[in-house]
Amino acid sequence: MNTFKTCMTVVLTTSLLVAAIAAEARDFRLGLITPQSHIWTQEAEGFAEALAEASDGEHSVSIFPAQQLGDEAQMVQQLQTGSLDMAFLTIAEISNRIPDFGALYAPFLVQDIDHAAALLRSETARSLLDMMPSRAGLVGVGFGMAGMRQILSREPIESAEDLSGLKVRITPFDPIRDFYAAAGAAPTPLPLPAVYDALANGQVDAIDMDFDSIRLLKFYEQAENLVISNHMMFPMVAAVSGRVWAQLGAEDREMIRAAMAEHADNIITRFKENHAAWGEELRSQDITVTEIDPEFFAEATEKWEATWAPKAPSLDALRATVAELAD
Repeated sequence: MNTFKTCMTVVLTTSLLVAAIAAEARDFRLGLITPQSHIWTQEAEGFAEALAEASDGEHSVSIFPAQQLGDEAQMVQQLQTGSLDMAFLTIAEISNRIPDFGALYAPFLVQDIDHAAALLRSETARSLLDMMPSRAGLVGVGFGMAGMRQILSREPIESAEDLSGLKVRITPFDPIRDFYAAAGAAPTPLPLPAVYDALANGQVDAIDMDFDSIRLLKFYEQAENLVISNHMMFPMVAAVSGRVWAQLGAEDREMIRAAMAEHADNIITRFKENHAAWGEELRSQDITVTEIDPEFFAEATEKWEATWAPKAPSLDALRATVAELAD
């Protein structure tokens, strides 16, 4: 009888352990605005593979690119409620909620793509992630990027005055809106999938975009004038829902953090390594290329600083780090 009870106890205990393990297994959902072919989406898929391997198949990640789950504002709301588990987000929507992140978009904060990569990997930049749980309900795991911003236009832009009144497509967030408003343009928010047609039909006159997206989505077919300005870097953040994070054990948190941070950082590496080649590829197209320096936007930059320096105290610390990196 005792033997029978012992056997039953072992069976029940084993069953409970199996049930507990099964209950912890998750199929996480990760949303992005980028298309299937984009580096962000590729690295999201790499993260999914890495997490499945690290968890011995216990966890999986379903990837939803190209705004399948809504725009970034909608995805942030879903993350805050826990109906979405994870996302690769531009800093745009985060800066709308935490203005300190807007400092990362300071015009000409960094000199070039290498400088941008080093700043995003710095402790100063990573310290911004500590603000996200309490102020946005998200856990920031690491930074990625989308290169440096350039201007592609339907008509030539030869001076800052040529931007006056131009409808410039922007990602919808305050720092970049304020920059183009200061330059006298008409900043026009549009989702990425709508940009090609908007250029084709004249809904916008120009776009603020990185080399990779311009070449990948062939925007140069509808706008034949490229201003290489490198006027801003464009960071992204790999984020997890705070509600979902709270449900995870320490081991799962560390597993997710390590795999997600690695693939976010891979994005920085890939943009850094390919920036020059992508620029050359665009120069080889049948388009007009103009290169400018920070003086071109001196007045707009001054106006931007006057607006954002009081709202984003982290700007001073970032500038100090930039100075150290330049030494």
